[in-house]
Amino acid sequence: MDGTYPVQYSVDYPERGLNRLTTALRLLMAIPILIVLGTVSSGTWQWTHETGTLVASGAGGLLFVPPLLMILFREKYPRWWFEWNRELHRFGNRVVAYLALIDDRYPATDEHQSVHLDYEHPDVPQDLNRWLPLVKWLLALPHYIVLFFLDIAALVAVVIAWFAVLVTGRYPRGLFTFVEGVIRWHNRVLAYAVVLVTDRYPPFRLAP
Repeated sequence: MDGTYPVQYSVDYPERGLNRLTTALRLLMAIPILIVLGTVSSGTWQWTHETGTLVASGAGGLLFVPPLLMILFREKYPRWWFEWNRELHRFGNRVVAYLALIDDRYPATDEHQSVHLDYEHPDVPQDLNRWLPLVKWLLALPHYIVLFFLDIAALVAVVIAWFAVLVTGRYPRGLFTFVEGVIRWHNRVLAYAVVLVTDRYPPFRLAP
């Protein structure tokens, strides 16, 4: 097992001047895309058919309960559920990167842009323990505690970067790396505890 975690996340550092106007109005400009994200991120879906009603529970739009049950009882992770989770996860990350000012291009619903998030579809019998999804949320508790404090620090970093971009048009590289690292940490924990694509425990580090 090498040191590369199976969930990879990175953002291309903008080697150019960032748009000062859209940076100044970022929260206002993000409202439309946040509405779009919200419409696909409800916690429960319900399909009604002549044969009955099917309800699928999720976590912030990500399917959680259905994959958990399939892993537990069938040792399968349906690929279309996986693709939904991964693409919604990517979309959410583009919106987060926009809000964190590390990318000033408006978030696309289908293009990766400068935000890169990837993980492979798991071969459940080979890659996953069928019982572990029942306790992953609990095992990740130390990460939740650390991320609480990291999020506060990241928010401060974004506020400082906001002023820096308004004055210089550039995002300080050190702040960029830190904010990117905090988001990377979140993605690893989410992929482990909610998306359920890996059993490798997330590392306690900001770096790739």
